[in-house]
Amino acid sequence: MSDSRRSSTRTVLGFDIGGTKTACVEGNIDGEILQRVETPTNAAQAFAETFPGIVKHAQTLVGVAKDAGRTIAAVSVSVGGPLKIDEGFLINPPHLPGWHGVDLKSHLGAAFPGLPVLVEHDGIAGALSEFYFGVGNGRTDLRHLIFLTFGTGVGAGFIVNGQILRGASDTAGEVGHWRLAEDGPMGFGKRGSWESFASGAGLVELAAQLFPKRWRSETPIREVVEAMIANDAEALQVAAEAGKWMGRGLALLIDALNPQAIVFGSLGVALGERILEPARRVIADEALPQAAAACKLLPSVLGKRIGDVAALMAALSEPRVRRMLEES
Repeated sequence: MSDSRRSSTRTVLGFDIGGTKTACVEGNIDGEILQRVETPTNAAQAFAETFPGIVKHAQTLVGVAKDAGRTIAAVSVSVGGPLKIDEGFLINPPHLPGWHGVDLKSHLGAAFPGLPVLVEHDGIAGALSEFYFGVGNGRTDLRHLIFLTFGTGVGAGFIVNGQILRGASDTAGEVGHWRLAEDGPMGFGKRGSWESFASGAGLVELAAQLFPKRWRSETPIREVVEAMIANDAEALQVAAEAGKWMGRGLALLIDALNPQAIVFGSLGVALGERILEPARRVIADEALPQAAAACKLLPSVLGKRIGDVAALMAALSEPRVRRMLEES
């Protein structure tokens, strides 16, 4: 993708749908965010109850773009799986319990008639964002990259030999489902899963187990994360434990796919070395030395922008949409 800056009258309406919040953005072909609005996802509520509010916010952006002389050319979505990507159908994403069995593409098509709607797994969307606009920007040697969502849940996007890896059923990257231990918190429908130990929800479960007098399973993720960022002693113990389990999962990925970089979104940016340093120690013990030496662990170079840019990538990686944007 080009790094050149251009004035374009055609833009993309993007949705970054997470378990905690949904961001609606307008962006251009260079990954620049022109405007955004954020709303709680209320993921446990039924889709039919929450979707109209999200659409209302997005329609406000469309109106602002029109007043500025810009035209929305496509609708783009980044959302966690499992999902059927081409159909834009959400199967049963664990961090969106109210959105199971939702034909998201059709609903967005009805809300924004006449516009192509493209849906992408949030792990892949994050990988594409970093590959083109983040860690890979200006690099010609980067061919093997893994992006780890590390938000409310955990998912991954794989770029292997410069190409997206989706798998036979669009479920490549659902690493949060991996069982790392026979026992542990419950996550992604499986006790001891990677997501149960090292995700936003996993941090809360670990905190509740380690310090039950202070935190409960119902504690908001933000409360635990803010304590970690403030370097609270008990919260840092939780981060170190989560980092250990993060490292075990990463060692498996490093051995299997031999990436040059693993890039962390969301909480990886917020928590940084509080999670990555204990993870590196485990990787040093468990991964093949030559594979570990070839791989860098990095918070997203795009930082807090990663979710917004990822929201655009389903459209920006689609050739027919890019042609429309380039011709404007």
